[in-house]
Amino acid sequence: MSRIRILGALIALATPMSASGQGIPVESMATPAQSGAIPLGTGGVPGMPPESWFTLTGRPTVRNVSTATLLPVLPAKGKATGAAVVIAPGGGFVMESMEAEAMKPARWFADHGIAAFVLKYRLDPTPAPMDAFKQAALARFAAAAVAGAKGGADIRAPAPALVDAQAAMRLVRARAAQWGVDPKRVAYVGFSAGAIMGVDLVKTAAPGTMPDLFAAIYPSMAPTTVAPAAPPLFVAVASDDELFGKQGYGLPDSWRRAGRPVELHVYEHGGHGFGFDGKSGTTSSGWTQALLTWLGTHGWLTT
Repeated sequence: MSRIRILGALIALATPMSASGQGIPVESMATPAQSGAIPLGTGGVPGMPPESWFTLTGRPTVRNVSTATLLPVLPAKGKATGAAVVIAPGGGFVMESMEAEAMKPARWFADHGIAAFVLKYRLDPTPAPMDAFKQAALARFAAAAVAGAKGGADIRAPAPALVDAQAAMRLVRARAAQWGVDPKRVAYVGFSAGAIMGVDLVKTAAPGTMPDLFAAIYPSMAPTTVAPAAPPLFVAVASDDELFGKQGYGLPDSWRRAGRPVELHVYEHGGHGFGFDGKSGTTSSGWTQALLTWLGTHGWLTT
């Protein structure tokens, strides 16, 4: 398998490719209606080309997001537990995997009675032409993969994206009654870049933005500062993660050293970006069941 994955494995799409970037299955698509998405009012991004949607290995993906939104995916009446989750997809802060790491998990949470809110956060600008975008994204993720091979990629959340995550947490709590949500049971689930942003969300501990639970799916494993009121942490990662697999377990260990609850699941195989379903043929395919059990122990599955 090549060391560099399709447009950088940061978005849970683990199709191998050559370093030349040839043969990447990327196709432009029409912008979906996104009915019900709520603008967060956090501002724009100077110099950002128009928002653009495309499919990456058949999965809807967005780039050049300059207006952050939050899309509610609510459980059926009679099934709701009153718990909620904000979902932040990955994509290296240059794109967001809006089906594999956003809408699919949102529907799964809703099926289990948890109100889900998909966060489409602001991104770093990328070139408008698709070919130029692919080359720019490949260069970024290739550098991350090289850094990962040497001990761990250093990927940081842009300030606008973190502001969007904070606004999303506040909005869910502000409209809790409208959505049938308990404002004291609002979790945050982040994939890759979304998980990195979640760590910063907890670290900043701004009023009204601290999650009540935090699930980090293939996050950076670097040690971090842990706020005294940090929520219980769930981590799912593969031992052969190309970006963060050589970092050790600094993230969950930081929670442990701070005396905060933490649960760590390390899968033998799966690579970076094994996605919501896990990588077929590996034990990473069982991570969602582990997450469900963890949520249940914290009361997220009952009223």
